[in-house]
Amino acid sequence: MITLFEQKKTQNLLLTKLLFTPFMNNKLLVSFVLVLVSFVWAGSFIVVKTVTEEIDPIDLGFLRFLVATPIMFLVLLIRRKDILIPKKELPSLSILGLTGVTLLYLFQFVGIKYTNASTSAVLINTNVIFIAILSAFFLKETFGRKKISGISLSFLGVIVIIFSNTSLEIFPSGDIFFIGCVLILLSAFCWAVYSIVGKRLLKTYDMFTVTTYAFALGTLFYIPFVISDIIVTLQTVTIGAWMAVLYLALVCSVFGYIGWYYALKKTEASKAAVFLNLIPLFTITMSLFLGEVITVFFLLGATLIIFGVYITQKS
Repeated sequence: MITLFEQKKTQNLLLTKLLFTPFMNNKLLVSFVLVLVSFVWAGSFIVVKTVTEEIDPIDLGFLRFLVATPIMFLVLLIRRKDILIPKKELPSLSILGLTGVTLLYLFQFVGIKYTNASTSAVLINTNVIFIAILSAFFLKETFGRKKISGISLSFLGVIVIIFSNTSLEIFPSGDIFFIGCVLILLSAFCWAVYSIVGKRLLKTYDMFTVTTYAFALGTLFYIPFVISDIIVTLQTVTIGAWMAVLYLALVCSVFGYIGWYYALKKTEASKAAVFLNLIPLFTITMSLFLGEVITVFFLLGATLIIFGVYITQKS
């Protein structure tokens, strides 16, 4: 005899399966997570562009990881998986911290301040191109015609974007905009170095663990850049600016990386990477609400970069 409680419980289980099984049994959930992560990371360019009017971009980068690193270690402890990495890997981990955290965001945040959100989001996508070039030199990966075509298209797009924006009236000094673009490209190059060096470590160690250690070392390497003014900054930061720091630390760093690693476990890295092309598209859309000027030449350059990156990934 089935009781009313058991009947109700069975109905709830059936309803749960009907609602969530489609997500758990196919790639829809993974795709949703990747789109959400891309959207969150796209939002970071908008947030940084807005808040660097109040906080020095270098201090902003330091505060982001000062908040995010302890939480990443907490998550690492909860996972109880490969917490320790041998001391012999300290040089490689130091390179990851320097290129994947300190210099990456130092160049990126200052670059965003000197340019705009949409331009920065498009140019940062060239990290795929730099990864392809470095992989050919250091990992002896093949360099076929498609990859060469994709790299050429992307760099053509970079040229179009830089020189089409330096003449706009919204940038009183074209030199400042040009410097900002160069800094964003340096940030993309740092991510490429991080990816190449990290590739060896990820063959042996858990990727989340490696990233957490990189966060910690990168935060330490930030100290020489901020030690002279960080106390003054902390005394003057408004609630709105702290909300921006929390968004960058908790949503972009912690949630973003956890979501990204979840997706990598469920699908191929090359397929997951394609979703990153959504970042500049999301950022361009969001930047319209900031009043940024989107010109025909900018869209042409952005299209060339994104298409070039896509071809390079596919090859």
